[in-house]
Amino acid sequence: MSEEAKSTTAEAALGPPVAADGPDPKRWLALIVLLAATFMDLLDVNIVTVAIPSVQKDLGASSAAVQALNVGYTLSFAVTLITGGRLGDIFGRKRAFLIGVAGFVVASALCAFAPSAEVLVTSRVLQGMAAAIMVPQVLAVIYVTFPAEEIGRVVSLYASMIGLAIVAGPLLGGVLISWDPGGLGWRTVFLVNLPFGVAALIAGALWMRESKSPRATRLDLVGMVLVTTGLLLLLLPLLRGRELGWPASSIGSLVASVPVLVAFVYYERYKTAKDGSPLVVLSLFRIRTFGAGVGAQLLFSCIPAGFFLSWTLYLQGGLGWSALHTGLTAIPFSLGVPIAGNLAVRKLFPLYGRKCLFGGALLMMAGLLLYAWIADRAGDGITSWHAVVPMLLLGSGMGMLLAPLTGMTLNDVEPREAGAASGLINAAGQLGAALGVAIIGAIFFSGLAANAGTQADRVLPSVPAVASQQAGIRACAVDSHDQADLTAVPDSCRALGTEDPARQKAIGNALTDINSRTFTATFSEALYWASAGLAAVICLLFLLPRQPRRLGVS
Repeated sequence: MSEEAKSTTAEAALGPPVAADGPDPKRWLALIVLLAATFMDLLDVNIVTVAIPSVQKDLGASSAAVQALNVGYTLSFAVTLITGGRLGDIFGRKRAFLIGVAGFVVASALCAFAPSAEVLVTSRVLQGMAAAIMVPQVLAVIYVTFPAEEIGRVVSLYASMIGLAIVAGPLLGGVLISWDPGGLGWRTVFLVNLPFGVAALIAGALWMRESKSPRATRLDLVGMVLVTTGLLLLLLPLLRGRELGWPASSIGSLVASVPVLVAFVYYERYKTAKDGSPLVVLSLFRIRTFGAGVGAQLLFSCIPAGFFLSWTLYLQGGLGWSALHTGLTAIPFSLGVPIAGNLAVRKLFPLYGRKCLFGGALLMMAGLLLYAWIADRAGDGITSWHAVVPMLLLGSGMGMLLAPLTGMTLNDVEPREAGAASGLINAAGQLGAALGVAIIGAIFFSGLAANAGTQADRVLPSVPAVASQQAGIRACAVDSHDQADLTAVPDSCRALGTEDPARQKAIGNALTDINSRTFTATFSEALYWASAGLAAVICLLFLLPRQPRRLGVS
């Protein structure tokens, strides 16, 4: 029998997404496990940032090691995602999920008990790889387990969990570091994964139903090497280029990623024709909703990632807020995502289709512009209460956009390709987040240096006590904000030392005022650029159909 005939027979045998004997009676229990794993992964991405000062103090970690903590996880996660999704299709999604969870738990334990920064960074890389096997199975299992009329509601819960985890990371991290149970310090942010992970392993083994694609029968090893190499060449300079000052090697890596990824696409075409078992099913992109949805997901993911980077730097680096204070300020966002997401999937999207997505993007844009306006006018007197409405608009808009968009992207995908499609959606989100951090981060950090001089010229004339040192203070302000490590003290600032306490205090107050104004002005500018990014997302949404062919809601 030919490969094509075998494929056709397998497709006929597979049937609809839900098994012939009806929906899995344990599907809602399985969903708890899937959402818990999603939360655990995203929590770990965001919680580590809070622990960095403690890690530096306890392990004597260098600035390069600290950067590698986040970059190592994100990079290993992103470059392994597509492969992770396909492994579930081939060997079973339940099996791949449980292996990923087990690996995540073991890697978390290695992180928690790491004796050195080098071991910690290595463990974070392993953690990212385990997450890349675990995470793609979530959407795939949801899609093949739940009947069509329930998919919308489930995807809404999935999107809500994403929003909650984004906010809960800094909040929970701040609580754990402040509480310091057992004197474990930063190690608690990794230990918190262990009970969740073990519970997910046990519950997943009991409640999840196995599924796999009958068509993907072989591992595409060459495709795995090509896509991993291409994504590594692309993402590494995006994640580390700014800290390194964009050396020629970073630019060369970006350029080299193009032919490697092009070679990957051509090889996948060859692999499809040869034995019908490619790593990425390129025919998925012929589905209008999938291709446009992945594109929109890629572009949209830039916005939240870039926003939360600049927002955290603004509040903590510019205004001196604690991680706990910052996390509490994001509560309206975490409330808006699930409430608006559920309303969108159950009511708005079935009625208005694509217009619901436009509405979500416009709400997010309104939140960004309002926050920029408030930050400009409130200055360093801004409080968490000022952020309530902007953050609620941002969260509500994200819920209205992300939940229906994810469901629509998978809407016309055949169940046999659920794992591959899920891996691509997650990979698009990770690539978009990396692009958002790189682009909005570059805008933010370059804006700091440009705004520092302007703000110094506004502040210093009103401080007569430092009139004779205005040039030195201005140089210190500019140099402090024009460096990769904002915590470093440049030579121009050391030269300002004086034995006169009153003058020293005046200099310190002036620099503090300049710093807060600089971060505020730069944050506002970053939000205007993020709003422009949302305008581009709106344009891309026009490629989606006005109403999906089929949509499940309940």
